[in-house]
Amino acid sequence: MSRVDDAVQLFGDGYLCSQAVFAVFSEEFGVSKEDAFKIGACFGSGMRQGEVCGACAGALMAIGLKYGENKKDCDELSNKFFKEFSTENGSYICNDLLGCDIRTPEGVQHAIDNNLFKELCPKMVASAVKITEKIMDR
Repeated sequence: MSRVDDAVQLFGDGYLCSQAVFAVFSEEFGVSKEDAFKIGACFGSGMRQGEVCGACAGALMAIGLKYGENKKDCDELSNKFFKEFSTENGSYICNDLLGCDIRTPEGVQHAIDNNLFKELCPKMVASAVKITEKIMDR
């Protein structure tokens, strides 16, 4: 199974977007999936505030595992990631991607009623993994 398929499956199994993306890269860099799930637990739903998409946060954690000892590389690769993700998806902000404010009960209900968490979020997970793979293979 590919990393993309793995991450989408993890998300479908109930893990957060941040956990799913980070976990498919973590073991390659010495972090167990179990620890990746713990580390990524507070980053889903845009850090629980509708801010930076959790799939992006998980991707940046993975990029940091590989390149984190070099600030210049991290700056460059983070910017590259956000540019590519925004180009592909229109934004990297969770509320913008969903088209509602998930900090509010009404926004969460709108996302549920419109199946956004089940239909849109898996696409963001897949996108984040694909872009991260390209960055990792540079």
